[in-house]
Amino acid sequence: MALRCDLIIRDATIFDGTGAPRRVGDVGVTGDRIVAVGDLGGASADREVIATGKAVAPGFIDAHTHDDRAVLCGPQCMTCKISQGVTTVVVGNCGVSLSPARFATRPPPPLDLIGEEGWWRFDSFGDYAHELKTRGSEVNTYALVGHQTLRVEAMAGDVMRPANDREIQRMHQRVKQSLAEGASGFSTGLWYPPNMHAPTEEVIAVAEALRPFNGLYVTHMRDEADRVCASIEETLKIGKRAGVPVWISHHKCSMPENYGRSVQTLALIAAAATMQEVAFDVYPYPAGSTVLMPERLREDVKVMITWSVPHPEMAGRYLDDIARGWNTDIRSAAERLLPAGQITFQMDEEDVRRIMAHPLSVIGSDGIPHDRHPHPRLWGTFPRVLGLYARQLGLFTMETAVHKMTGRTAQLLGLVDRGVIRPGAFADLVLFDPHTVLDNATFEQPIQPATGIEEVWANGVPTYVAGKGATGEKPGRLVTRNRG
Repeated sequence: MALRCDLIIRDATIFDGTGAPRRVGDVGVTGDRIVAVGDLGGASADREVIATGKAVAPGFIDAHTHDDRAVLCGPQCMTCKISQGVTTVVVGNCGVSLSPARFATRPPPPLDLIGEEGWWRFDSFGDYAHELKTRGSEVNTYALVGHQTLRVEAMAGDVMRPANDREIQRMHQRVKQSLAEGASGFSTGLWYPPNMHAPTEEVIAVAEALRPFNGLYVTHMRDEADRVCASIEETLKIGKRAGVPVWISHHKCSMPENYGRSVQTLALIAAAATMQEVAFDVYPYPAGSTVLMPERLREDVKVMITWSVPHPEMAGRYLDDIARGWNTDIRSAAERLLPAGQITFQMDEEDVRRIMAHPLSVIGSDGIPHDRHPHPRLWGTFPRVLGLYARQLGLFTMETAVHKMTGRTAQLLGLVDRGVIRPGAFADLVLFDPHTVLDNATFEQPIQPATGIEEVWANGVPTYVAGKGATGEKPGRLVTRNRG
């Protein structure tokens, strides 16, 4: 009997997510799975997409997001990701997660990046997972629980000190319970005030809760500037002592005096990777974005404001221009803008390219979805890697680019049957034009869909169609490390 599918994508250039050479063929989908790949001339389907001249790849996996709240908000929040071909996001990064904690008032920065009053209602990760399942989402969600969230709760907001044994035990139990309820790891943001007073031993004690689950330890390290190498060493030590894999978030070498040091940091990470499990993600831009911290501003590093509670009209403007208009210095201007967010032009493009091209790297956007004037990475990361860095600059092949955004990421995250095109894998797919795919988002006009993303499917269901936008379907699931 001839094969009958729900969907066949015909005559596509297939990037299978493994890094193998592209090939032309057909992809058949039934239900939520890929059922056949190759010449399906004898097969039929309820829907057939003729993809001559177009490419099909596994749906992109955004290895680093702050989409904890966005995945619950529908297409108005997630079009920024599905329009790039993203089908899976990793939430709970930098020690910032929407669960497990319940706060009656706005939490301290940077927790307010993902939610103000009213959003901190998930007393357990299980509560968050239940709401995710009930509301549905356009993307699959892979979740970490954040140390900053846990500290604020366990220490009743008194976080400018090391935690005591009782508080550490509370956080340890919270992590253990969260992984039992479907979380996949534990993240820290040791650079931020609510976390920076946590000594290494505190982090190890909490991270040890991951070991029975082979959970992932993910970190925005203590320092990405002068002490970047020491911070890598601390990260490796935490992983060794806790007995779990480590993941360095948005690896970079910050500030002009550290430009070029990626030669050192990458050598250090590569050497460590021969002895323990270590991974890192990178975003394809020489600027970062987070909450505005006046005490860390520098005259020689340009800053753009992304949002401000008392002065929302300043979003999208450069801080030095705001200060000039207010006839004051940048620190005083920043203090008037608080609470607020910033884009910081703190990296060197050569370091960004060197880190991105490294064989161990994968791609994460680190986009912040609730900023009034977001960093362009929120809308442009994945098409930018394909269009600018692979096709135009030849930093790596398109096969390698796809691998860094799919199969390699899935393997490191422990995602079962995702990130690859093969029979039996989940039908997370993106159809794109390899000749035109490119980001359109800029620092001045960041809310712009990319060019060349034709259609996106999560678990076999279309979520985005070029020219029409989000389909309104919510086929995404909570996905868990080593458990599908």
